Amino acid sequence: MNFPKAPRGMRLHIGIFGRRNVGKSSLLNAITSQEVSIVSDVAGTTTDPVEKPMELLPLGPVLFIDTAGIDDVGDLGEERARRTRQVFDRTELAILVLAENRWDAYEEEIRQQFLRRGVPLLVVFNKGDIVTPDAKLQTQIREEFHLPVLCTSTKEGVGLAELKQALLRLVPDDWIQDPTIVADLLPEHATVVLVIPIDKEAPKGRLILPQVQVLRELLDHGMTAVVTRETELSDPLSRLKNLPDLVITDSQAFSKVEAIVPQEVPLTGFSVLFARFKGDLKTYIDGTLAVKNLKPGDRVLVSESCSHHPIGEDIGRVKIPRWLEKFVGGPLEWTHVQGHDFPADLSPYRLVIQCGGCMVNRREILSKIMLCREQGVPITNYGLVIAYSLGIFDRAIQIIHQ
Repeated sequence: MNFPKAPRGMRLHIGIFGRRNVGKSSLLNAITSQEVSIVSDVAGTTTDPVEKPMELLPLGPVLFIDTAGIDDVGDLGEERARRTRQVFDRTELAILVLAENRWDAYEEEIRQQFLRRGVPLLVVFNKGDIVTPDAKLQTQIREEFHLPVLCTSTKEGVGLAELKQALLRLVPDDWIQDPTIVADLLPEHATVVLVIPIDKEAPKGRLILPQVQVLRELLDHGMTAVVTRETELSDPLSRLKNLPDLVITDSQAFSKVEAIVPQEVPLTGFSVLFARFKGDLKTYIDGTLAVKNLKPGDRVLVSESCSHHPIGEDIGRVKIPRWLEKFVGGPLEWTHVQGHDFPADLSPYRLVIQCGGCMVNRREILSKIMLCREQGVPITNYGLVIAYSLGIFDRAIQIIHQ
């Protein structure tokens, strides 16, 4: 039986870290029962992070990330280390692999990175068929650092079942629970109108991911979904016997939809809902309110989590700049980053605008939010900043900020 693939952003991200040649790639291959990563006795074989999506039952969809050792040397080694450090920000459960009985500055840096982020860390003594794990060091890791420890040998297949059990025990509670996007905000058997413009940047014949996820969630909760374009919205609204419990629109159509939907009907956007689902709502709202402090010439950073080729009036590169500059009363200086890239120094920027984040996990979005908070730079997201610049912010957040 073929099951639908879960998007990468909906998978628990499990990062595998450790020095060069400690057997990280062998461990990943053993866990997944596939030859995902190249294995060699030569240190530094893994160059870029290698990702492997799989179903880790009973948890469900996960994404393992095999990284290069950050103890590498030279220019190439530094680049490998930089890409490995990027994985820190999107890791939700970490494995630190040891193949020698040593705990030095390298291992301590990794421990501190995840301690600071509040990410569970599992220490694995690998290559038990070659090196006998030091009992004293294991005790220190357990009792002084309060970290779980186990021993494996990928060559002999020892400890792999125990490793999977340990991962399940360390999974954050919010992944065990079933997070919702909107259903928990609605009454039982609610009727919801979904306004979905035909997006040029969505592949032909498909909807964009947040729209699909919201629609599926409503159906899973036994609710009624009415789907229409903004150009036909008036007709289905007039045909409904009772007013809908909520109207959800693509943020780009906020102005048109807001003018049609009666004021007594709650209205919000898909991206606004994702501000709560993928980010931190309070921080985003505070960041949105900081828009009033922007002045012409200020620098704004736009973070797009998926890498795509902009088509026509791209939301992040054309529409949001146009609406925000009209609100501010003059041109702003725009910087765009895509994928996992995000500047460590945010001091040049007066505002960061994050996309909805449907293609990445919440941990990565929260890491960006944490960096902004530490440096005192306001951060908001697409839906919220669009609603604010168009003058309908209060209405758009009413249902999620009561």
